[in-house]
Amino acid sequence: MIGGSPGKKPLRVPGRRIIGIDPGLASTGWGIVDYEKSRLHYVAHGCIETEAAQPRTERLFFIYRRINTVLDTYNPIEGAMETLYFGRNVTSAITVAEARGVLSLALAERNIPLAEFTPQAIKQTVVGISRAEKGQVQEMVRLILGLPVIPRPDHAADALGAALCLAHGPVL
Repeated sequence: MIGGSPGKKPLRVPGRRIIGIDPGLASTGWGIVDYEKSRLHYVAHGCIETEAAQPRTERLFFIYRRINTVLDTYNPIEGAMETLYFGRNVTSAITVAEARGVLSLALAERNIPLAEFTPQAIKQTVVGISRAEKGQVQEMVRLILGLPVIPRPDHAADALGAALCLAHGPVL
């Protein structure tokens, strides 16, 4: 885990604590922001990484356990996740879909509503350009949240971008 304050109480509407998630089997990024009175406040971010040598089922269970720890620590009331992007590698898309499943389950167990956004929608919200480059998104996340450096790894920055997308959208 990177940053944040584990003892901080969760906000309730009108304040919103949002978890953004960038799902993946090898690397799942997460980021937490508070949104209150039209102001965004960075809370924490991190990445759940699994070893390629482990069986897929063990990797999925590890992601599930780690995201539960994050949820228990930060108590978000809403979630945002990047939708599945197929591209050319269908095998990769299947494993990302499986990771999305265990992540969605963890949120559902806590009755945390989940909004899903396309990569283009997140880029449009954060940068203002739906075809923005990854580096542009990372820099805008840094600027919007007033961070001294770009959140690393990039999956965590993408997760924060998803949270920002939801913060500027409707209350779930």
